[in-house]
Amino acid sequence: MTTPQPGGAGETAGDGTGPVGASRGGRAGAAASRRGRWVDAAAVLSFVLLGFWVTARFWVDPAAGVRDNRSDQALFEWMMAHGARVVTDFAYPFASDRMNVPDGVNLMANTSVLSISLPMTPVTVLFGPRTAFLVFLTGGLIATATAWYFLLSRVLVGSRAPAWLGAGFCAFAPAMVSHANAHPNIVSQFVVPLIVWRTLRLPDGGRWLRNGVLLGLVIVWQAFVNLEILLMAAIGLGVVIAALALHRPDVRRRARPFLAGLGVAAAVSGALLAYPLYVQFFAPGAYEGLSRLIRGYRTDLASFSAFARESVAGDARVTRHLVKNPTEENGFLGWPLVVLVGALVWWLRRSPAVLGLAAVGLLFAVLSLGREIQFEGRATGVPGPWAALENLPILHSVVPTRWALAITPVVGVLLALGAERARRLAREHPAARPQIRFATATVLTMALLPAFPTPLPSVRLDPVPRFVTSGAWRPYVTGGRSVVSLPLPDNDYVDPLRWSAATGLDMPLARGYFLGPDTRPDAPEGRIALFTAPPRPTSSFFNTIRRTGAVPPITPQARVAAVDDLRYWRAGVVVLGPHEHAEALRRGMTELTGVTPTYTGGVWLWDVRPLTD
Repeated sequence: MTTPQPGGAGETAGDGTGPVGASRGGRAGAAASRRGRWVDAAAVLSFVLLGFWVTARFWVDPAAGVRDNRSDQALFEWMMAHGARVVTDFAYPFASDRMNVPDGVNLMANTSVLSISLPMTPVTVLFGPRTAFLVFLTGGLIATATAWYFLLSRVLVGSRAPAWLGAGFCAFAPAMVSHANAHPNIVSQFVVPLIVWRTLRLPDGGRWLRNGVLLGLVIVWQAFVNLEILLMAAIGLGVVIAALALHRPDVRRRARPFLAGLGVAAAVSGALLAYPLYVQFFAPGAYEGLSRLIRGYRTDLASFSAFARESVAGDARVTRHLVKNPTEENGFLGWPLVVLVGALVWWLRRSPAVLGLAAVGLLFAVLSLGREIQFEGRATGVPGPWAALENLPILHSVVPTRWALAITPVVGVLLALGAERARRLAREHPAARPQIRFATATVLTMALLPAFPTPLPSVRLDPVPRFVTSGAWRPYVTGGRSVVSLPLPDNDYVDPLRWSAATGLDMPLARGYFLGPDTRPDAPEGRIALFTAPPRPTSSFFNTIRRTGAVPPITPQARVAAVDDLRYWRAGVVVLGPHEHAEALRRGMTELTGVTPTYTGGVWLWDVRPLTD
């Protein structure tokens, strides 16, 4: 069960590249071991270079940010600052009152990434949240490739070159590069190979208790990185193990220690996650699924054969109609790779592990099509299986297109298994070795080169105003007051989150960008998740200005509502930083409150304490 090899093969031949060769005694064995370590180092170095290649523009320009997803970059910078605050100030980890004053934010119902932000506190404190975000993003890609490499080379395949190929795809596939647009929690999948490894070790004789505890701990680790990935990993592992159990008697004979270890893992992870999950689902700020609009984000059937925009063969003008936004290109493999994967499954079809992987890939591909299948940007009217599942608890919080993301490691493992099989054929048939190697290299190049990643595009971000960096805001927030920005922050305007992160979250914000429940009595879909707090009259007023550049008519009722809202937000000061509609926003605030602003530290400032006291 620990080595699901195609065709029932067990160990790698003794050539110094795998476990057998590395174990030979004497001088030859020592040389092989040293050579193996150098190969490992070269593999990891190649992943480091690829990681920095993808994120190069952000490291070269200190003012650069992610062009296609600035909102999530600001959110994760804020989350990194929160993790540091937990360590330095002993702040409560699972919720925060530093955003969305006075209600706060349920961070378990958001992506708090505590598994990363807590240990990275020294980086955040010493170098700032932007650097911490970049280390998280780049390091997540590198660590994911490295973890898959060691799992494949030591456990699943046993050879370093095929493992390098599969691991590189697992971390730098088009779907992963797409999510590298400010989704570091999604590209950081380095715990998944550990979960696979510890799951396969469960039936080891006499160690079910120890192995169960270790599996439970890595499950908890992944839960605080990303729960979506944990769910997909659990389902995928379940399908593959079921396929192994159906086809291999030796696996069924070891079911008792496996199930015992699995029970221990469930008990350990359940005990450690019980309270955090209670906070996520039942504490203030919990919501009941995503909106129907977001749950309608699906994978276009035509996207599987298309090339992602951030790849060598990609063209955003051609594929724009296939995806909702550049961060969700989950199914983009390209037609050469689709053909190759199909051929690999057929070639290795005698392997139960390969059949299980194929079943997982097909399952996730079908689920990702959503409630109605779409082809070339047009709805087909054909319902997808997801229509029967999307309203179930837990699943109502899954974006369906992300099921296709789980196809990436499936393809990566299949590539490694196929390359290993070709390598063995070359060893078994010395006369045909050059032809086999040439054919293998040609096929892999044709399938993978078009999907090779290009550096992510960047955009220059506005600098944090001196009003924030100098601490001039501090006198205005004494007594539990907050800072209100114009426009108020949400998923379309997130600069205030970067400002707050730069202060170590000392600067509290009214509203913000986060997932929180729609608590309006007349909410059309109930307590579904919004990407900010429920609208209030004044937030809607300034959102209108942000969208149109025009100031709506100001009525006496609007002035009364503005004061009520400022009091609700416990506002001490209202600030307006650089914005394309700054003049309209400034005029609207002045006319709405009757307070004359002053310009200081790069912002317009309204002292509203006389209105809110």
